[in-house]
Amino acid sequence: MRSHLITKGIDRAPARSMLRAVGMTDEDFDKPLIGIANTWTEAMPCNYHLRDLAAVLKEGIRAAGGFPVEFNTVAVSDGISMGTEAMKASLVSREVIADSIELMAQGYQFDAIAVLVACDKTIPGGAMGLIRSGVPGLVLYGGSIAPGKLNGRDLTIVEVFEAVGAYVAGDITKEELDAIEKRAIPGPGACGGQYTANTMAMAMEVLGLSPMGYNSIPATAEEKEARTRQAGELLMQVWRSGRTPRDILSRTSFLNAIAAVAATGGSTNAVLHFLALAYELGIELTLEDFDAVSRRTPIIADLRPWGQYVAWDLYRAGGTPGVARLLVEAGLIDGTTDTLVGGTLAETVAEVTARPDGAVVHPVEAPLKPEGGLVVLRGTLAPEGAVLKVAGIEKTHHEGPARVFDREEDAMAAVQQRQIRKGDVVVIRYEGPKGGPGMREMLGVTSALVGQGLGPDVALVTDGRFSGGTRGFMIGHAAPEAQVGGPMALVEEGDTIVIDIPSRRLDLMVAPEELERRRQRWQPPAPAFAHGVFARYGALVGSAAEGAVLKTPGAG
Repeated sequence: MRSHLITKGIDRAPARSMLRAVGMTDEDFDKPLIGIANTWTEAMPCNYHLRDLAAVLKEGIRAAGGFPVEFNTVAVSDGISMGTEAMKASLVSREVIADSIELMAQGYQFDAIAVLVACDKTIPGGAMGLIRSGVPGLVLYGGSIAPGKLNGRDLTIVEVFEAVGAYVAGDITKEELDAIEKRAIPGPGACGGQYTANTMAMAMEVLGLSPMGYNSIPATAEEKEARTRQAGELLMQVWRSGRTPRDILSRTSFLNAIAAVAATGGSTNAVLHFLALAYELGIELTLEDFDAVSRRTPIIADLRPWGQYVAWDLYRAGGTPGVARLLVEAGLIDGTTDTLVGGTLAETVAEVTARPDGAVVHPVEAPLKPEGGLVVLRGTLAPEGAVLKVAGIEKTHHEGPARVFDREEDAMAAVQQRQIRKGDVVVIRYEGPKGGPGMREMLGVTSALVGQGLGPDVALVTDGRFSGGTRGFMIGHAAPEAQVGGPMALVEEGDTIVIDIPSRRLDLMVAPEELERRRQRWQPPAPAFAHGVFARYGALVGSAAEGAVLKTPGAG
């Protein structure tokens, strides 16, 4: 066993002596050492319950012959940090999580690893860390939160963000805003629509990194505990098989996951995270793959933020297994890909009995929309690409004057002061991977626009990104970003911007010679941080069009 490097031999007596102090016995030194990478924190509801799940997971590991060792890593709440300087830590945390799991796997020579995840960046960060560790393992999602309730209406965190905009617009009272705030989040679990956490949790099941059906189970559902104990036993089966993520993941696996996201109107953050995961594996994946798969994949799940239903509703309607079976049967995803727990994707959903209910999940032949929710745009404003989620959007063209802001807070102030008008194109720049640094999400701004009733009539373009909870004509990931001199840096107040979805175009209607004059005058802003983790991140991070991954200087 890999862990014998630590535990076996005369020269390892000092190590065994220390390990005895944390509970290992003579018998335990003959068992596989199983790491549990926990993203638990008391700082947010999404991951709040993960230590309880870890305790149950350990029971399953012990029962199946392993010795579990729990360790922690970081977790930054997007919902809590949104709209502030704190949000710059979110995407950076993905890399720190991956780094910390890789370090612990090397430092303790674990034989296998289970990664307990919940809030957005913990899922791809955990998967990246597991891939780098090179050992068998599973990614286990803590589950979605239950919906809040107010006057018979289901609430999620997005309703709180949009209520802020509605209050500023005078459409609701302060008492109504307070009531929504106090009832939207009833307990532990990740945000309750097909936002980034649930999007990525579904992707983990389709990729084969999570047991099929496990991630769909909400945080407080009755069966979560028993299935977590079973997951511990499954992990030991994976260890015995020797299967690692590198053994099962392929380009086809990622195309399958893209289809699942497209079919459910999932988060644009999946683009960043799939590109990053593929980079870890050396698998070719491009923005064009997302657009191509989305074009051929209908939307079949009516989920928030653009639809009616929450994650609990999808769970009751069959969860990821139900959606995956429909997509396999329709030939929209390739069921021959492998899974860590054994068997192919098609085999893992073969016994699924859930069928489309016509409300939460629709038949493939009678979809909500004929094409999926992810669109990639290119043009003079984003020659390397930009990403738009079209689920819930009816219009296909927008042309209007640019309203230019060099930071998110300035744009939010303009929105709150009712300075944005119908037809405007809000441009928020210097918020990209390098410029932020950290590529902040813009849910506060987008929700305020929607809350004011401007969602259908205003477009927003940014080199930052969006929450999975964002809806409306909102375009993110514009690349090259402003910080490196991309066209975003050259936009001036009042310039005409044209967005055309059918032609997949995002264009700045300014003559090339004028853009060149502006470029000659432009100077890059000084980095926001001079030292520490944010400075290192800003110096090493690549383009959003390539997943915003950190690249070692001189390496490919």
